[in-house]
Amino acid sequence: MDLSLVDLSPVPRDGTATDAYANTVRAAERAERLGYSRFWVAEHHAMGDVLAGTTPEVLLGHLAAETDSIRLGSGAVLLNHYSPYKVAEVFGALDGLAPGRIDAGLGRANGSPASDRALGTERHVENPDEDHAEKIEAVVNHLYDDYLEDHPYADLRIPRSGADDPVPWVLGSSPSSAEIAGELGLPYCFAAFIRPQFATHSFETYREHFRPSRLAGGVDEPRMMVAVNAVCAATDADAARLQAVAEASFERLERGVVGTTPTVEEAIDELGGVPDPTPATLDDGEWPRAISGSPETLAGLLDQLAERVGAEEVMIQQAVGDHEQALRSHELLAEGVGLTPS
Repeated sequence: MDLSLVDLSPVPRDGTATDAYANTVRAAERAERLGYSRFWVAEHHAMGDVLAGTTPEVLLGHLAAETDSIRLGSGAVLLNHYSPYKVAEVFGALDGLAPGRIDAGLGRANGSPASDRALGTERHVENPDEDHAEKIEAVVNHLYDDYLEDHPYADLRIPRSGADDPVPWVLGSSPSSAEIAGELGLPYCFAAFIRPQFATHSFETYREHFRPSRLAGGVDEPRMMVAVNAVCAATDADAARLQAVAEASFERLERGVVGTTPTVEEAIDELGGVPDPTPATLDDGEWPRAISGSPETLAGLLDQLAERVGAEEVMIQQAVGDHEQALRSHELLAEGVGLTPS
């Protein structure tokens, strides 16, 4: 199984964005050494005191200088906020900095009305799915210089390395994003840590609507990755304690408390106890929002979930308050899955 990581650059308690970015760099360097396939960074707005991951294009440029071989990408750049041409220029420049190892993860999300206004984002598109599909296609056409000769944008060029071009991925958490990815013939990554209940249906939708791509950056066969919230520790019981952070964070989110991450002790107190360890075998149709376990247990769980939807790769997202615990989780999980260290 191929295994990857997505990092949100959480701001440590009593820390700053500088500390958050330093932690993200450490995580990327460690992921490269451990044998992870790719390392993506996220885009969130209006939560800068708790999540410093607001501008993937800036952070990826720095990560390009601090790594040598791991693929780097956005998980995701929020395309509804930007011009497709500018997004393509960004990823072309990143390809120049990290030749042949850039992923252009393209998604969409609205934030608060205030942050959307500040970003200059229109909210009144009649069919947001259609607009999103058009924007994705435009990014790919710009990125690959693939407009027809008579198109107004045919003479526009973006910087590139001359190595393999950036790989476009459609990211989402609903069947509508899966349908767009399938119809465009692009690789698809589903965020099961957001809406696990839609995971199976979304991948079925992707396969049902998949067509070999007419786009230069597309694929001829479905290419799928599933992103899950997972944490690893030496034993199932130890991992369940760490999973409490994710569970309490989800409960806070449901109460409207956005972006905060409790400590393990705070999470256990809020939950009224330690969550039950994730069973080594999940029932058919069971897809927890977060899973945990020892290296052996978690490797088995990831195999089950990936096989259930036919995904070739799993991306790990974590909500762990302590960065050292997060790094240790990455290390143990790499051992459990059998990644080859560099």
